[in-house]
Amino acid sequence: MDKEEFRRQVLQKLETDRQLLLDAAKHAHATATHEDNIPDNKYETFALESSYLAQGQANRAQEIRQAIDLWRNLQMRTFGDSSEIRMSALVLLEDEDGNQRAVFLAPAAGGLVVNYHNRDVMLISPDSPLGQELIGRGVDDSFLLESGARREYEIIEIE
Repeated sequence: MDKEEFRRQVLQKLETDRQLLLDAAKHAHATATHEDNIPDNKYETFALESSYLAQGQANRAQEIRQAIDLWRNLQMRTFGDSSEIRMSALVLLEDEDGNQRAVFLAPAAGGLVVNYHNRDVMLISPDSPLGQELIGRGVDDSFLLESGARREYEIIEIE
């Protein structure tokens, strides 16, 4: 895996999401402050609701900005089959049914899925249940994850 190329893909996706949120926040702010939306009584809350929406979108855009900074400063490490899983590891997992999934231990943007060379890679944080299970483990280690459904996973590969 070319981790610098992967970083660029993640940053591009985050920048796109951030810009969408900023645009939506501007639109919601314009709606909240438009003269047609001035309330005539205390029961007309459209402008107030729009202002809450604008603030929430602006807050989320700021969170993404912080994630972008963390990703830019992330030290990308090289891992091998004898390595322990740490930040910036790409891990290939296989469940008891033979289904495989790729996860990348990331400093931010957990849950984001990036398609890298026709493979979906989910970003996970070290604080997530899966991230906590993976830290310090190696290839051929197995573990049980109980988040919703109970699944056993085996670590197939670490990059």
